[in-house]
Amino acid sequence: MSIVAKRYVKALFESFGEKELANVQNALEILNNAFDIAKFTAILSAPDVNKNDKKALVTSLLKTENKKFINFIALLSEHGRLLLLPDIYKEFEFQISLKNNRYEGKIYTDKDISQEQTESLQKSFGKKFGAEIKLKIEKTNYKGVKIEIGDIGVEASFSLERLKAQMSEHILKAI
Repeated sequence: MSIVAKRYVKALFESFGEKELANVQNALEILNNAFDIAKFTAILSAPDVNKNDKKALVTSLLKTENKKFINFIALLSEHGRLLLLPDIYKEFEFQISLKNNRYEGKIYTDKDISQEQTESLQKSFGKKFGAEIKLKIEKTNYKGVKIEIGDIGVEASFSLERLKAQMSEHILKAI
């Protein structure tokens, strides 16, 4: 994460009120999603497109009339930092998570996990870290269960292969 992005996010938190931050978050999410479109990124990266045209493109995607946020986009454009928007969005999301004590994580597994099991894991991790945890299941070919909550630096895994290896090692030591 860029230090510059962190500074812009700090400025956003200082400039916008509690109620306005939700609108800022929505606007940043829209802009972040626009970076999935190759043509959008190419235009913002192009040295032959002037800053005002880039600013106009970015603001045309916004559903907000908030002058402060429009000025924020103008400031990024003026300093040639519109390409920092995905980093700004990620840092903003992180700061919102910290502020609200809510974190998202993923469960990687090749098994089907029920909603009840997911909720139980969310409660357990939430209790352990004193936070609200939301976990999303992602099917992979990982043999076992791996849980990652990146914002708080947590990774827990249970691998069947590792369990078998540890059991074999324990049995061999006992012999």
